Amino acid sequence: MQLKQQTVGKSYSFEGKGLHTGKVSRITVNPAPVDYGIRFRRTDIGEDAIIDAVAGNVSSTARSTTISKDDISVMTIEHLMSALTGMGVDNVLVDIDNVEVPILDGSAKPYIDAMWQDGKGIVEQDAPRKYLELASSVEIKNEETGAYVRIEPADVPSFDLTIDFNSKVLGVQSAHWDPSVTYAEEIGICRTFVFFHEIEYLFNNNLIKGGDVDNAVVIVEHPVSQEQLGRMASLFNVPMLGVRPDGYLDNITLRFPNECARHKLLDLMGDLRLAGGFLKARVTAYKAGHTINTRAAAAVSKSLK
Repeated sequence: MQLKQQTVGKSYSFEGKGLHTGKVSRITVNPAPVDYGIRFRRTDIGEDAIIDAVAGNVSSTARSTTISKDDISVMTIEHLMSALTGMGVDNVLVDIDNVEVPILDGSAKPYIDAMWQDGKGIVEQDAPRKYLELASSVEIKNEETGAYVRIEPADVPSFDLTIDFNSKVLGVQSAHWDPSVTYAEEIGICRTFVFFHEIEYLFNNNLIKGGDVDNAVVIVEHPVSQEQLGRMASLFNVPMLGVRPDGYLDNITLRFPNECARHKLLDLMGDLRLAGGFLKARVTAYKAGHTINTRAAAAVSKSLK
């Protein structure tokens, strides 16, 4: 059966802090016509400050995905891009009044909840979906780390991802998606994660200014003192924090034992959408991250031209 293109049935707005800048922004996901794709408009710059969410506009992959064109930049687009992809949305215009998309709960869940709980959430359009179909396989490797993203022609799209941070807490985790897996319940609700020992460094280098105990899974890989926990609680402006027996900070409860791998899959699906549409391909990834993901999206885009 030929799927139709889809857009949102009405405008949906979300507001919150950006993970890295700490700046509050408001985004509104608006309906868009057939073949429009996904575009962002910086309303604080002007009505014509529009940028396409495509791999050719990627300007930074330092702990998130940023797109830029001329003086227009939008940071940390990957969770929204993933939500739109996982929920089958082809065409939207996203208005944003600041530089960074809000982190919300660290996953795609707020977008999913808003659109799924509304009868007008997602609507079909009068045109068939145009899938990205490869003539041959594309593979991007990082020889230094062993990371790779492999994209192979397939009749049914699927994603298989494995993470390995050499972590005794995480271990080696894998995650999978294909059309039989409900993205909204299995992938989209999985939150971003960070190692405890990275947090102070990130704060000191003007990153994760919008991080708090509600929007990230924190992995405590090495023993920590009460003084360190107290300092972390102070950074997050919360009461005392503790470490669970399984090695995670007790700020939140895991939604899945492999939530971290599922979140990396969420990111991968969002980043690969920058190839310009829905992939009809089998994607296999190992140690995936924004840099290799977006390089793979660019390679796919180039191979189709």
